[in-house]
Amino acid sequence: MESNNTTIWIIIRRMRIPFLVIIVTFAISILGLTIIPGVDDNGNPYKMSFFDAFYFVSYMASTIGFGEAPYSFTYQQRLWVSVCIYLTVIGWFYGIGTIVALIQDKRLARELAISRFRKKIVSIDEPFIIVLGYNNITRDIIRRLSKMDMRVVVVDKNEEKIEELELENFIPEVPALAADASNPDVLKMAGIHKKKCEAVVSLFEDDSKNTKMALLCRLLNKHIKLVIKSTTESQSEHLNNLGINYVEDPFKFISKRFYLALTSPNLWILEMWIFGHILKMKEREKIPHGLYVLCGYGRMGQAIGDALEKAGIPYNYIDIKSSTYKKRKKSAIFGDAEDYEKLIDAGIEEAVGVIAATKDDLINLTIISTARKLNKNIYTIARENTLDDLGIFKTARVNRIYILERILADFSYTYIAEPLTYRFVRILHTQSEEWGERLVAKMQKVIGDNPIHYEITIDKEHAYALSKECRDKSIELRVLKRSREDWKKELKIIFLLAKEKDGTIHMLPEENMQIKEGFSLLVASDEDSREDLEYIINNYYELYYVMTGQEKKFSILERFSKK
Repeated sequence: MESNNTTIWIIIRRMRIPFLVIIVTFAISILGLTIIPGVDDNGNPYKMSFFDAFYFVSYMASTIGFGEAPYSFTYQQRLWVSVCIYLTVIGWFYGIGTIVALIQDKRLARELAISRFRKKIVSIDEPFIIVLGYNNITRDIIRRLSKMDMRVVVVDKNEEKIEELELENFIPEVPALAADASNPDVLKMAGIHKKKCEAVVSLFEDDSKNTKMALLCRLLNKHIKLVIKSTTESQSEHLNNLGINYVEDPFKFISKRFYLALTSPNLWILEMWIFGHILKMKEREKIPHGLYVLCGYGRMGQAIGDALEKAGIPYNYIDIKSSTYKKRKKSAIFGDAEDYEKLIDAGIEEAVGVIAATKDDLINLTIISTARKLNKNIYTIARENTLDDLGIFKTARVNRIYILERILADFSYTYIAEPLTYRFVRILHTQSEEWGERLVAKMQKVIGDNPIHYEITIDKEHAYALSKECRDKSIELRVLKRSREDWKKELKIIFLLAKEKDGTIHMLPEENMQIKEGFSLLVASDEDSREDLEYIINNYYELYYVMTGQEKKFSILERFSKK
């Protein structure tokens, strides 16, 4: 309502003088025509009525022109009309020009955009996520959430980015507003105080801005989930002290993942499988043990260095700061005589691997190229700062690439849309390599190298038949693995994790576990088995068959009672 009032006020304020000019010129013209005498067709004296004068002035001022009416004018009338033509046309064009300028007025356009945005937020009647800032990371998250039919609202200060978002044409529609997200009124406008608002995502480059947004969002809605980026340990600790339970540190993610790859390849395979990798480690992905040369010792370099130290693997580092390097060398290409000497001094010729971890992608690529010239068999690891350069890194045939934006997008999306999957990944880091090896072998044997994973909630909406049957009957988890074609055969299914209604977690639950309404399951299977499972949990006939091995026959009374 406030935005509508502001819009009306802007229109009235800008159009006040043009309206007055048009009214005055019309009034003078009409008054003159009613006063100046004319003659009718019989030569009798005649004075125009106000309606006739208004009608004539209307088509005269708009330059339409229908002729003299209701009778031919006298010379006195024509003289007055000549004056009125210039008077009213100038006033009319002045009004039109003001209207055109008003349409182009940025403030009015903004108020209209705010009004449309408010209406879209009001019309959202399902759970939604607020994303602060539109960039490569959040665009990837929005695309994935849209595929899940989850609603998203975006706020970004940059109007060009909002226009770029609108061109993406996401389905369902993503309401977006160009505004400063640090303004509490903007967040309220985006619906942060609504019960349907489930989470806020803040992944700005500036840690202090993310902290400010986290505090502001927590004050506006203490129950909301927050996904906040932090790239320093002190900042993460500060956020945890504020009660922010989920803090994303991409460098910590990389450190943990690299440590898994060094010490527990099967656990690494399981984590990477969650994010789209096949359930097998390729030959070029196997990390050799020995001396590493680490180029770039910023936050990324230190995170990888921590993983190497924890794994007991030696390394030498060259502290290359991309901004200082480019300023001193006046180039972003690594590989002159001085650079060669630094790599040789760091032991590149004896090293088994080189890690390029600077903030500049071109420097990282040229480090890899230079290292290969000095040691053609060296294992290469590179940091990629943006998804835009993905094609270049693939062409360079780097053995292992760590993409900051992709890692942030993966973990953010999983935390928001797949909570059981996120919990599974977290628990992986507490398991032994032997545990991971057994699970990988079991999944490969039962399902194959490329299983899918998904989550199922045992409730009326997602498992209609099963949720009703398990209220009165004891149904074990093994029942859901039976084929609806032949109940003696098993589907290609493995239950990775089960969560009870009270939050209790069961990793790799036993097959004799009793299913209860409200359970959530993380499942690995192939596509055909997933389709069968969907039928079983939602259809009384299929569920009864896998429970008893017999076909269920409903009476008419039973069928209506089930409905």
